[in-house]
Amino acid sequence: MAPNIPTLATPKNQSVNCWQCRHFATSWDPALPYMCRLMGFKSKMLPSIQIVQLDGRACQGFDLKPQKAVAKPQVSANRQ
Repeated sequence: MAPNIPTLATPKNQSVNCWQCRHFATSWDPALPYMCRLMGFKSKMLPSIQIVQLDGRACQGFDLKPQKAVAKPQVSANRQ
């Protein structure tokens, strides 16, 4: 297993996780289920793993997905 190599796109305390990247998507194609919209390719394995195997460096395009706002439950004023 290749070590996580920090880059400008990935701070030392953050590892590349495609599932948390805004450019990651799943494909309808069962033979190539994962894809990277930024780099424009589909793969059998997670794109970040494919990039490390081909380039030897961690993904340079990783961009963390924005956090979704958590909906607060509404409390009724008439609640007893």
